Amino acid sequence: MTAEVRTPTVRALLDAVRAEGRTALTAPEGKVIADAYGIAVPGEELAADVDEAVAYAARFGGPVVMKIVSPDILHKTDAGGVIVGVEGAADVRAAFCRIVENARAYAPGARIEGVQVQELLPKGQEVIVGAVTDPTFGKVVAFGLGGVLVEVLKDVTFRLAPVDADEALSMLDSIRSAEILRGVRGQAGVDRWAVAEQIRRVSRLVADFPEIAEVDLNPVIATADGAVAADIRVILSTETPKERRRYTREEILTSMRRLMQPRSVAVIGASNEAGKIGNSVMRNLVDGGFAGEIHPVNPRADDILGRKAYKSVTDVPGEVDVAVFAIPARFVAAALEEVGRKRIPNAVLIPSGFAETGEHELQDEIVAIAERLGIRLLGPNIYGYYSTWQDLCATFCTPYDVKGGVALTSQSGGIGMAILGFARTTKTGVSAIVGLGNKSDLDEDDLLTWFGEDPHTECIAMHLEDLKDGRAFVEAARETVPKKPVVVLKAGRTAAGARAAGSHTGALAGDDAVYDDILRQAGVIRAPGLNDMLEYARALPVLPAPRGDNVVIITGAGGSGVLLSDAVTDNGLSLMEIPADLDAAFREFIPPFGAAGNPVDITGGEPPSTYEATIRLGLEDPRIHALVLGYWHTIVTPPMVFAELTARVVAEFRERGIEKPVVASLAGDVEVEEACQYLFEHGVVAYPYTTEKPVAVLGAKYRWARAAGLLGGGS
Repeated sequence: MTAEVRTPTVRALLDAVRAEGRTALTAPEGKVIADAYGIAVPGEELAADVDEAVAYAARFGGPVVMKIVSPDILHKTDAGGVIVGVEGAADVRAAFCRIVENARAYAPGARIEGVQVQELLPKGQEVIVGAVTDPTFGKVVAFGLGGVLVEVLKDVTFRLAPVDADEALSMLDSIRSAEILRGVRGQAGVDRWAVAEQIRRVSRLVADFPEIAEVDLNPVIATADGAVAADIRVILSTETPKERRRYTREEILTSMRRLMQPRSVAVIGASNEAGKIGNSVMRNLVDGGFAGEIHPVNPRADDILGRKAYKSVTDVPGEVDVAVFAIPARFVAAALEEVGRKRIPNAVLIPSGFAETGEHELQDEIVAIAERLGIRLLGPNIYGYYSTWQDLCATFCTPYDVKGGVALTSQSGGIGMAILGFARTTKTGVSAIVGLGNKSDLDEDDLLTWFGEDPHTECIAMHLEDLKDGRAFVEAARETVPKKPVVVLKAGRTAAGARAAGSHTGALAGDDAVYDDILRQAGVIRAPGLNDMLEYARALPVLPAPRGDNVVIITGAGGSGVLLSDAVTDNGLSLMEIPADLDAAFREFIPPFGAAGNPVDITGGEPPSTYEATIRLGLEDPRIHALVLGYWHTIVTPPMVFAELTARVVAEFRERGIEKPVVASLAGDVEVEEACQYLFEHGVVAYPYTTEKPVAVLGAKYRWARAAGLLGGGS
């Protein structure tokens, strides 16, 4: 059926269902939709009485499934309204009567339209295909093992709808039980394209009709010859989602440029009194060396920190790019009106006392004012922000001015300060640190859009508790990831769970499961914890992108080699199978009691020359794409000697145009800490006392390289 025909057909059906005040479609209505979208379902007929049921069953010429059809009974099995494998006229008559009796006992007032007589499908692998409306990402399509297994294993994967054929096919490989679909223990695999086509068509359906809240094909019987949905359930939404104000990419970049590269900043609530937020913000701006204009605004002061103070922001001369608010929440709305009259495009709202304390109306009021006056809001309830390349420290927290390529954002002030401390301790140079707080307006997709274009930013790391608009974030991430890595720490994994839903798919769509799959689909690197996010952000710009999958471990300690091998596997990396000629080349440099292969174990008592020779060989051979080094502290090769020779060799090869990611794990006494810092500063990601962390960073770099299209194999 063409789009021109199917759309009016489905539209008319859905309108009729809603006109009756129903949200659930009956099975025959579901079949109309399935037929319109080419969703394969078995032959079926609606029998209004026993004689019709017998006639339809005879027409199918074999065992049938019989199901109650009632707009008032959603869960047919619970009502005793499904009987499988009915054959012969007598059994069909008995089944019809029993199903109707069970339904009337289950729901005495239910309208019964008849009994569906459906062709019994052959045995095959049961899978589930469905779609839900996620509060963050909108229409999401799901795939997993079906039947009883879907309840027990919850082995389901999600994608934004609609998906194309290739994306649908990738879902079959994204579940833990993917091997079952390929065929195990002599059983034939399923028709993968047929299953993928069911996924694609369901995704197209929900994209075409936003009022469809949930779709469930469960089970879909997948065989080597095709995939047919034994049951289709369609549920309509009861409410229309609120449309979010959207800005064009150019509008976002224009306002963000003035926020992150301002020439003039006004501080509303600036103060001479130490201990006040308005005083701290002013001191940070002045002491931080911001070269632009700084205008304090306070109706009760003439001079603040040696600068002329203004009674109102409207009195400030010239253009102002940013107004930083350091006044109580109850005064923000009135001051925002003045900011609008002054045509200031950005308001940074430090005050708390809005939605986070239950004052939703107060927050709604300032959002409405800002939209009416063309002001973008950062916050409220934030610590401010840092734009280091502008020497801008617009915050009441400790200053930070080490310029670099990492942009860091957080919803939480506490996490923001953890970011600051980590950056200072590790000497991580940052391009920006931004608090987002309540995200009344500006959020992660605005910042991603800016940082994606910002020449000072090489890597973006974001702590988030939620996303206001998951689709806008994915769109911004897809624009950014090909240019630079995006790392996300999504809080609230353990709080995720099944929401109240009318379908199996809906019940399985816990928030975290959806976030996990869709962030991966967008090419985002998800960090398991705060320290991981910060380490990824610090390390990823240090490592060059890999050009292939072959990873080789060179270690001075056999125990470290085993742990590093485990870490390689755990992070989805591939240990290279060493060819005979390369094995022989490594053996020339290691003692007889060492071990070539992979890991290459040079043993702990070897001098610096052995480390250098084997590292050189690893960098020289074009078949090797990444090196993992395991160092063991000995007096024969002290930590700084190892660090200096490694850095020197890596730098020499980079000058020759040979760039490979090199990470190192250093085991030893406290001197290894200084050696790791030296290596980091010279382009080798190194950590003391851990085999897991350096390989996790390498794995993150590989995930980004795949998502950015630099390697094959998807993200």
